[in-house]
Amino acid sequence: MKTSERKHEPLLHIAAREPLPWHWNLLIRAAGILAALLLCALLTWVITEKNPIEFAVTVWHASFPANPAQFRISFWSMLHDLAILLMLSLAVTPAFRMRFWNIGAEGQTLVGCLLTAICMRSMAGNAPNWLIILCSTLGAIAAGAVWGVIPAVFKARFGTNETLFTLMMNYIAARLVAYFWVIWKGPRSALGMINGSEPVYQVGWLPQIGNEYLLNILIAAVCALLMCVYLYQSKHGFELSVVGESQKTASYLGIRVGWVTVRTMLLSGAICGLTGLMITAGHDHTIDEGIVRGRGFTAVMVSWLAKFNPLYMILASFLIVFLQHGAKDIASSNTININESFSEILIGIILFSIIGTEFFIRYRVRFRHHGAAQKGGLTHV
Repeated sequence: MKTSERKHEPLLHIAAREPLPWHWNLLIRAAGILAALLLCALLTWVITEKNPIEFAVTVWHASFPANPAQFRISFWSMLHDLAILLMLSLAVTPAFRMRFWNIGAEGQTLVGCLLTAICMRSMAGNAPNWLIILCSTLGAIAAGAVWGVIPAVFKARFGTNETLFTLMMNYIAARLVAYFWVIWKGPRSALGMINGSEPVYQVGWLPQIGNEYLLNILIAAVCALLMCVYLYQSKHGFELSVVGESQKTASYLGIRVGWVTVRTMLLSGAICGLTGLMITAGHDHTIDEGIVRGRGFTAVMVSWLAKFNPLYMILASFLIVFLQHGAKDIASSNTININESFSEILIGIILFSIIGTEFFIRYRVRFRHHGAAQKGGLTHV
């Protein structure tokens, strides 16, 4: 190597690692989480002058209260939030596996909520409840599927950017929901109050099995199992994986890339629409532009954290829901007295650290040794 080339040798190199054993992967992730927790404790002490241990205990009791009655309420509520987040994570995963970046789960869920509300309002008093539920289900699934397939068609036909397309459709869906609320002039508290302030109907509400949360939880569990079968055991799952690896290879194998793109986004949108039904008819019994609460974007992170594995998504969803419940409780705590924004900062630090550990699992950092650089060498770390 020439002297001029050695002088410009970079200080460090980043190279791909060979696959690490599972216990090393686990150790690296555990180290990242521990470092994040220590940083959160330090920030809590320095910025707020609060006891980090008391802070952590409050987060824990938010999801697992000591009182048995409160524990049951909090536990079922957390499972329900986990189910909704899991459904949206499952929805975006097939598209992600074929490298179609669907950032539109929020909008696809909102239109599912909207069609559910339209069926509930328009059919009230004109049809039996089972028929309203059936029409709401079909309408929500169809609405989500259509909202998802529009960017897929443009991507397959004109090569448009699916990230921007799906992102912009979120805003259109939110404005549609806001528009209909102005037209309806209905209360935002309950769609059971169909025509005004008297709760005379429970039109189109999904039936309760045990409690108000269990049916949605069961639907999410079944969808997670079906998604595992679809991704790992079906021909369609194989095709979208091949498309994600290389579109040229897929075309060589006779796979129609455009059709796979459209078909996959139909599925993703349909699952989002079903989630909209679960939110509006299954639990909230209302609709507004903020009803999804940003979970469509959070689902993107859950899917990535789980590496597109539906079973791992359960764990990732639990972690995020657990932290979010803690943030809400801290905001309303009389002893901690910290607003929810600070709690969300700490959640962001923890999640960023978990995602950051993936870098060290996949890549090796090699530093240039000054003595070795004179010989054109590198020191591995």
